[in-house]
Amino acid sequence: MAEQTTSSIVVDAEPAAVMAVIGDFEAYPEWAKGVKKAEVVAEGADGWADQVFFVLDVSPIRDEYTLAYEWKGDEQVTWSLVSGKMLRSLDGAYVLRDLGNGSTEVTYRLALDVSIPLIGMLKRKGEKILIDTALKGLKKRVESL
Repeated sequence: MAEQTTSSIVVDAEPAAVMAVIGDFEAYPEWAKGVKKAEVVAEGADGWADQVFFVLDVSPIRDEYTLAYEWKGDEQVTWSLVSGKMLRSLDGAYVLRDLGNGSTEVTYRLALDVSIPLIGMLKRKGEKILIDTALKGLKKRVESL
């Protein structure tokens, strides 16, 4: 992933609990700010989503798109854009690291490109807002279950 934005947070839960929330896409509108809809459109033999359709409304990004996912146990999930209206590319990952004390460090990496011209600084700011919002929402959701 070129020109990506990265941020991390510590969640007071085991990696499996964190990954279970990440993989529960239908619940995203309840906790992931700006996600209006998340629907699994293809599921893998392992039970994890292969492709998910999203409706997102987080300024400056408003789009409907489909992402393809690759899962690596409770350690990592990566995704890439299959199709979108405004987005030209969207590559990301959640990387989980067991801290051994019932907590998990969650790192979110994101690189996106949109069809409208955005100054690099504005694009990075948008990525940072998306990442920080997602990490805080994920932490709150996992710790509340």
